[in-house]
Amino acid sequence: MKFANRTCSEFVEILASKTPVPGGGGASALVGAVGLALGSMVGSLTVGKKKYAGVEPDIISLMERASAIQNELLRLVDEDAVVFEPLSKAYSIPKDDPDRERIMEDALRLACTVPMEIMRECAESIDLLSEFADKGSTLALSDAGTGAAFARAAIIGASFNVLINTKSMTDREYAGKINSEADSLLEKYVAKAGEIVARVYEKVCN
Repeated sequence: MKFANRTCSEFVEILASKTPVPGGGGASALVGAVGLALGSMVGSLTVGKKKYAGVEPDIISLMERASAIQNELLRLVDEDAVVFEPLSKAYSIPKDDPDRERIMEDALRLACTVPMEIMRECAESIDLLSEFADKGSTLALSDAGTGAAFARAAIIGASFNVLINTKSMTDREYAGKINSEADSLLEKYVAKAGEIVARVYEKVCN
């Protein structure tokens, strides 16, 4: 059974075990999906309300885009386990094996692909959550803020799974390109998510 199809208690139990997957990447993808689902919840509570008739087309569009990203993040929960498997096996290759470095390098590159994609999806999620917070029902504003906090945690978590692998790469030029994109996404979207959280906090508390 796919990890994303497990019950919450089953997923957490497996995550807490000594099995290598799911790990931080898969957990980040799930947290990202949950965060964006909270944005979709805001949309669901907004559509059909006369007060928000003027923004209803925008909200419907946001919800459609959010649904696609949520599904992709759930797919990436399991895909992260798939791309990590070759790396897990590579670590067990004897250090005196002449093919070890090449196999390890290929496995490290592959292991970076999914958490990098999780970061990109979370970045788009944060853009959508910002709009949900601005245009959605004020009765569900706290949910938009919670979603942004989750998305921020998810993009940071996914970045750890990128950076720990690039650190071990021998091709430093290739590693640098991946690190550059990861750093750029972190710089922009951790700040943006933080702004959403702060904005929501201000409105909720005052």
